[in-house]
Amino acid sequence: MDWLLLSEENQLVEIYERSFEPDIKGIILFKHSTRCGISSMAKSRLERYGNFDAPVYYLDLLSYRNLSDKIAGQYDVEHQSPQVIIIKNGKCVYTASHSEIDFASIQTFLNS
Repeated sequence: MDWLLLSEENQLVEIYERSFEPDIKGIILFKHSTRCGISSMAKSRLERYGNFDAPVYYLDLLSYRNLSDKIAGQYDVEHQSPQVIIIKNGKCVYTASHSEIDFASIQTFLNS
């Protein structure tokens, strides 16, 4: 998995703007708690299958909880951990958490 570390607030502006690019199927945000076994399992499941057809940002919730709160407010999504959020055209178009996080489902959504 080619993770892009999400660690600065200005990246949220870049993600928003990039989500409008016509060649982008979506921008994936993966919110991960390094102290949570379920979160580690979800991360491992995603990594097992390789790369998505979309950029994937990794957010360490313990280090950057303030960014998670900003994402929740900006895209009107309830904070979850672990959580996958897909941004397209400036909006949250997909979200999954806990055991719902599945590589094949996310890839299918991106290709629909």
